[in-house]
Amino acid sequence: MSLEILALDFSEQVKQNFRSMKLAFEFAGSQINGARDYQEDAFLITHLTDANGKPSAFVIVADGMGGHNAGNLASNMAVQAFNRHVSANYPAADPANVLKEAVTKANDSIKETIAETSALQGMGCTMVAAILEQDKITWASVGDSHLYLIRDHELKKINADHSYGGFLDRMEAAGAPIDPEPTLSRNMLMSAITGEDINEIDVPEAPLDLAAGDRVLICSDGLDTLGADDIVQFSEWSETPRNLVDTLMQAVEKADVPRQDNTTVIAVNIKASGRAEPEAEEADEMAAAEPRPKAAGGKGGSFIGIAAALVVLIGAALFFMFFQESPAPFGTAGIDTESMTVIRDDDGGAADEAPGETPEETAPVSAEPPAPAAPPVETATRPSGEIIQDSLRSGGTGPRMVVVPAGSFRMGSSSPTNPDERPQHEVTVPQFAVSQYEITFAEYAQFAEATGRRPPAARGLSQNSPVVSVSWDDARAYAAWLSAQTGQRYRLASEAEWEYMASGGKKTPFWWGYEQGAGRAHCFDCESGLDTLQPARVGNFEANAFGVYDTAGNVAEWVQDCWHKNYQGAPQDAGARESGDCSLRAVRGGAYRSPAQSIRSAKRDKFKSDQPYDHIGIRVIREVK
Repeated sequence: MSLEILALDFSEQVKQNFRSMKLAFEFAGSQINGARDYQEDAFLITHLTDANGKPSAFVIVADGMGGHNAGNLASNMAVQAFNRHVSANYPAADPANVLKEAVTKANDSIKETIAETSALQGMGCTMVAAILEQDKITWASVGDSHLYLIRDHELKKINADHSYGGFLDRMEAAGAPIDPEPTLSRNMLMSAITGEDINEIDVPEAPLDLAAGDRVLICSDGLDTLGADDIVQFSEWSETPRNLVDTLMQAVEKADVPRQDNTTVIAVNIKASGRAEPEAEEADEMAAAEPRPKAAGGKGGSFIGIAAALVVLIGAALFFMFFQESPAPFGTAGIDTESMTVIRDDDGGAADEAPGETPEETAPVSAEPPAPAAPPVETATRPSGEIIQDSLRSGGTGPRMVVVPAGSFRMGSSSPTNPDERPQHEVTVPQFAVSQYEITFAEYAQFAEATGRRPPAARGLSQNSPVVSVSWDDARAYAAWLSAQTGQRYRLASEAEWEYMASGGKKTPFWWGYEQGAGRAHCFDCESGLDTLQPARVGNFEANAFGVYDTAGNVAEWVQDCWHKNYQGAPQDAGARESGDCSLRAVRGGAYRSPAQSIRSAKRDKFKSDQPYDHIGIRVIREVK
């Protein structure tokens, strides 16, 4: 049996029969961690009353992205934003509009949180939410989470699939097939709740009619481990929703798939009114403070009311410990304790403490030194890979620089989920030298001491770790100081120079190939074995083909360009763009706490130029032409 990804079509007579029925709903929900040590999914079941005083319900599953605590937080924030908005605006003449507004509320809450705490950049979630009332279901979904209907021994996906594979399938069904790009995975998301503009929201114009005997599944994509035939078979074996979710969780675990994703399922039985089993009352006990026992054979279950609030409050407290860059923006607003909710939010793994003590800060900041008006530049072409290390007039040597060959490359990506990386365009890059390693605390200390600047606190990091907590203004001043000290022209890279250098001349997403692999870089899910709460010393991993280290992960790096939302009008000569919103400067390379997809060579980001961030550092260019 194949999984149908089709809108359901019913005859008018059948619809009339459905409308005349009196239906009742039974619910159960459960989840497992799978092969992960932490839980990024969250779910909720809330019983409501419609405008006619009849029982109705709101359900949601959110699948977090961004790694560990960030994904955990994003999914819970989305669930809570939905719960507050639906509870405050239901009953409603147009439930679909209420759900659509709730999507915006959830997206805005994530946007505001990221703005307050930059370390959470990249977090987000997919979700599917539904209101069930009388004989209808109305939903809103973003991403690749699933809303399934089991009817007449068939499993039908009734919400849109916002993955790249789903996009290809929709184009083929519309008679306009597209050849898939070999570098893009079918699982790649094309829409998600990340605080940025949402590409697609699936909200049907009309609700779907339900019938007695139907079964609805609301689930995260972790259930993809099981085939459609298996899910239907398990449904037919299971009399109650509790039996079904327990069986599905056991089947996913028994499959023992490597890197099994978190899996969450809410099952709903649609029954003729008056025939509901006692289990239908379980999710209605929302005010109880005791947690529901775990499902047999599974790692998860349902928690009720205050138990859910405690989980999220503890998670928020951990965030405040981990990310101390700015005042905590969340407070205790993650939970509305007056709402009736069922949320499961397991957070595995404890944070490692940063070693050592924070050194005392020194002298106050002084004015940055002026760069020489026109320092001499070398005219001879340097051998590619040559190492240059200039002497400083104040003593010692500058950073170790490696010569990158001139060349041309195709900048950006064709990814439909990353419009800021488009359009791809050809860029010609002249030869230059770049710091072989990210600028370290020790190297930056030379500059700070010479100019009377206050150095950033190392917070237990070694002097061979990349300097962080430096603004774009600080990075530019450091490059200007190197120019004055050496008589050579040092500066920040343009976005084009940086991307060319980071790619190592390769056309793949990562300089080493198409897949992120394991142990290739320092990021949240890079499996490097390093502490994902802080940067590591420079040079931990293999250099790219140009001989440059740590171009993916460890710390992100400031570049010269003012921020532009895409590459429309971008220069083809590798120059930096000094127009646009120059209060925001581009940042490249991803960081120790970034997901692997954020350390691709083409990945772009933006931050305020006058603010320091504890995951952004410096890499400099030296002109050699």
